[in-house]
Amino acid sequence: MALSRNGCVMKTSSIARVCLVTLALGASGGGAYVFFASATAGGASWLDWARTALLAITLFWLVLGTSFGLVGSLLPAGRKPAAMAASPRGRTAILMPVYNEDPQASFARIAAMNRDLVRLGAESRFDFIILSDTTRDAVAAEEADWFARLLDEPGAAGRVYYRRRERNIGRKAGNIEDFVSRSGAAYDYALILDADSLMSGETIVEMAQRMDENSRLGLLQTVPRVIAARSFFGRCMQFSAGCFSPHFARGAALLQGDEGPYWGHNAIVRMSAFAACCGLPELSGPAPHGGHILSHDYVEAALLARGGWQVHVDPRLGGSFEEGPDNLIEYAKRDRRWCQGNLQHRRILGAPRLLWWSRFTLLQGIMAYLASPLWLALLLTSLLASVMPQRVFADSVMLEAEAGLMALAIAVFSILVLPKLLIVLRGLLDGRNKRFGGTGAVLISVLVEIAFSTVMAPVMLVLQTRAIAQTLLGTDGGWPATARDGSRVTLSEGFAASWWIVALGISAIGVTAVLTFDSLVWVLPVALPLLLAPFLIAFSSAPLAKRSWLLGTPESLDPPRVVRTYLEVFEAWSKTGVNHFAQGWQLKDAARVSA
Repeated sequence: MALSRNGCVMKTSSIARVCLVTLALGASGGGAYVFFASATAGGASWLDWARTALLAITLFWLVLGTSFGLVGSLLPAGRKPAAMAASPRGRTAILMPVYNEDPQASFARIAAMNRDLVRLGAESRFDFIILSDTTRDAVAAEEADWFARLLDEPGAAGRVYYRRRERNIGRKAGNIEDFVSRSGAAYDYALILDADSLMSGETIVEMAQRMDENSRLGLLQTVPRVIAARSFFGRCMQFSAGCFSPHFARGAALLQGDEGPYWGHNAIVRMSAFAACCGLPELSGPAPHGGHILSHDYVEAALLARGGWQVHVDPRLGGSFEEGPDNLIEYAKRDRRWCQGNLQHRRILGAPRLLWWSRFTLLQGIMAYLASPLWLALLLTSLLASVMPQRVFADSVMLEAEAGLMALAIAVFSILVLPKLLIVLRGLLDGRNKRFGGTGAVLISVLVEIAFSTVMAPVMLVLQTRAIAQTLLGTDGGWPATARDGSRVTLSEGFAASWWIVALGISAIGVTAVLTFDSLVWVLPVALPLLLAPFLIAFSSAPLAKRSWLLGTPESLDPPRVVRTYLEVFEAWSKTGVNHFAQGWQLKDAARVSA
C-alpha cells in the first residue's frame, strides 16, 4: 500500500541531503585540488591523475560520514513524544533469533525484559518468541532446559514460546520470515532482537505506542548502547557507542527522514508492512556473490520505503542495549560477514522502484568497505610515483609541495577528530558529560579512543581489504556464531591470527627503504601498527576494572534497572544451573559475565 509522506519531514531531509552532499563534494574536490597541485609541482603523470581520483573518492565518503557527527553535535536533541496510554493497543511479538549462542545469557535477558514489562503492567500485550537455528545438539539441549526455567518467570505462561528449526534456511532473515509467514497474522508488531539484545520495559512499551499512534510508521529503529564490555578493545567500542553514536545517528536521521536505516535488531516493525514488503529474493549464483542476502536489514528498510512506509531511527529512545565482541579477532570475524553482505548490495542497487536515497544508502554501505582497498591503492600508487624518474624543480617549490601535502594530511585527521571534540564541548555545556564521569574523564577517554582507533586503523584497513579480496575471489565467509565470552587473546594467538599482517608491515618497510628511503616517513605510520598487530590484539583484549572511570559510560558507571535485573537473573540461575557439557560446551561463570 502506497502511503503519502509528511511534506515537512521530506523537505527538511531533502535540503539536508543536498547541503551535506554538496559539502562533501566541495571538501573532497578542494582536497583533491590541493593534492594534485602539490604532487605535480614538477609536472603531472598518469599516476598523479590516478592518485588524485582515488583521493577524491575516498575523501567524499569520509567527509560525508563525519559530517553526520558534526551536524548531530550541533543539532538540538529535540523533544521526546508526549507520554501515552499505559498499555499499547496492538499486540507485539518480541522475537529473539538464536544461533549456537549461550542460552543461559540469552534467556536471562528475556527474563529481565519480561520482569520489566510485568512491573509496568503491560505484559499482556507482549509475547516472547525464541527462534532457534542452533545446529549443535549440546547447545539445543541447554536451550530446552533454560526455556523450562524461563517458563517459571512471572506471567510467562502462554506468553513465552520456543521453536527450533530443523533446517537453517536463509539464516536470521529466513528464520524471521518463517515466523512471519506462519504466525505473523496473530500480531500487530514485531520487536526484533539479537541474542545479545536487552531493552527496558519502558522503551518496549513506548515503541509499540509509537506504532499505535502513527499508522504510516513501518519500522522504528533505536540506537543501541553497548554494555558488558570487559576488555580494553570492548570498552573502546562501548564508549564510542555511548558517547558518539547518538550524535552521529541524530545527524544521519536528519538526512534519512522517512527512509532511515534498519540495523537488524532492537527495532520494531509493523507486521503487515513487513509481511507485504520484505520478502527477500535469493540472489542467483552461489555464495558469496549470490544466495541468501547476508546484510538483509538495509535491504528490508529499502523495501519498506519503496512500499510507502515510514522508516525512522530515533536516537532519543534510550533503554536499548547490546553486547559487542571483546577482541579484534571476534570483531574481524563479524566484520567479514558484514563485508560480504554489503558487497551483495551491488546487485540490489538496480532493483525497480527503489527510492533514490535508499540506493544511495546501499551504495554508502558498499563504500564503507571499498574505502579500505582504495586508501591502500592510494598509498601504493604514491609509493610507485616516488620511485618514478624524478622531476627537477626548485627547492622552494619542493618545500611548498611538501607543506601542501602536510596541510592536507592534517585536514584529513581534523575531519575525523573534530566531531568528537565538539561532542565533548556540547556535553560540557548541556551537562551530559556528568553521566560519563565528568568532562575531565570524558576528554581523557576521547583522547584514548582517538589514539587507539588511529593506531588500529592500518590493521583494520588490511583486514577489510582482505575481506574484500576474499569475497571478490569467491570465498564464502558464511555466518559463524559470535563468541561473546570476552576471552583474552594471548600473544601467540594474536600472532597466529595476524602473522600475515606482520609480514605485510615488514615488506612495506623493506621495499620502501630500498626503493625510496625518503618516503619511509610517510610509510612508517601505516607499517608500524602492522608490525605490532599481535601485540595490539593481545593488549587490547586485556580486561579493565569493572567500574573504571576510563572509557566509562552511564551504563557501566550506573547500570540501568533492566541491566541489573539481567545480571541478578543470570547469577541466580548460575547457582542452580543445568549440566549439559557434551561436545566441550560449557557455561560461563557469573563472575565473567557480570565483570
